Amino acid sequence: METKRVVIVGAGVSGLAACKHLLERGCRPTVFEADTVLGGVWARTPACTELQTPRPFVTQVFPDHRQVVAYLDAYARHFGVLDCIRFGHRVVGMEYDGVSEEAVAGWKEWAGNGEAFGSGAGEWRLSVANAEGQVEKHKADFVILCIGRFSGVPNIPTFPEGKGPEAFDGQVIHSMDYAKLGTSKAKEMIRGKRVTVVGYLKSALDIAAECAQRWAFSKFAESYYSIPMKKYDMVPDHSLFEALAACLIAITPKDHYKRLEEGSIVLKKSKTFTFCKEGLLVEGESSPLKSDIVIFGTGFQGDEKIKDMFTSEYFRSIAVGSASTTVPLYRECIHPKIPQLAVIGYSESISNLYTSELRAKWLVHFMDGGFRLPNVTAVQKDVLEWEKYMKRYSGRYFRRSSIVILHNW
Repeated sequence: METKRVVIVGAGVSGLAACKHLLERGCRPTVFEADTVLGGVWARTPACTELQTPRPFVTQVFPDHRQVVAYLDAYARHFGVLDCIRFGHRVVGMEYDGVSEEAVAGWKEWAGNGEAFGSGAGEWRLSVANAEGQVEKHKADFVILCIGRFSGVPNIPTFPEGKGPEAFDGQVIHSMDYAKLGTSKAKEMIRGKRVTVVGYLKSALDIAAECAQRWAFSKFAESYYSIPMKKYDMVPDHSLFEALAACLIAITPKDHYKRLEEGSIVLKKSKTFTFCKEGLLVEGESSPLKSDIVIFGTGFQGDEKIKDMFTSEYFRSIAVGSASTTVPLYRECIHPKIPQLAVIGYSESISNLYTSELRAKWLVHFMDGGFRLPNVTAVQKDVLEWEKYMKRYSGRYFRRSSIVILHNW
């Protein structure tokens, strides 16, 4: 692979692992990272964020944000990955050149011959914007998208006209913007304020914990899941198994239930709410939740991140499937109809460090000629088998691309 031009988009957990394994096989990829630091989603998280996977061989069971970032930095330096990263470079578009879309759509073998780099007729052309906004053009024989799901494109709830954030006198931000503030600025922003956090998964839990630590009054306006506790009326409407299969469980921060007892966090279970001048109008509540700041811990639109990478309407239309299908990735890496490209780090597991590493090893072995992919029909059949599994075990959350049960096995 020494002569092959390989581009990795993103220098988070998956991008670092992919680069490390490519370097071991003699390929020197270029890693484009839009941020000025490595770490992906870990580069911009609340200070109290910890891994949800226990690690007994460090000083604490759940390593915190600083430990994770320090580990990733040490990993990149130790394996020579850091020298491959071009910070402050955002890929703003890619197009497949050399083979028509009609021909690509008609291929019976992936990339034309089932091999990573195809026949050599096609290549990717990337538009990359630097820190000054100047757009550079780059060519690649293979692209690995390691852009993740939990950053970049925030998922903002929609509201009836006149009942959204515009009706509120206070400040409304997303967890992504809160994390970007950094500890000191975030602390200053919420000091003495009434804070409402919308959501009940990882980001929302961590932000609420930070607000409660800083003696702010925090509330949850919407619940997706909690450890079943009848006392706080937080028993979800889906089974524990379905939550496990869909990776819907979040580890609560330290002293979470203590804060519920003392009242520094108040839970409000509701699926719908709107804004008013004073704060939020929550379904089932007779008076508004008076707030100064509302923080959306409502996740991200990971599908849009993948779609937005492509300039071609054809690739955009097939990249993530539809609302009724899973994201069509063979082995959670390879799209049956998009040649010379892979996606790593999109699906969830108990430990993304672990599963991204395994997929990077598998992908690089394929890229180094270790095996050929089955024909497109067989690949699509495999994708449909996975979709059948996801719909059976994850229910309405089948599009979460969770591989938790396989991880356990």
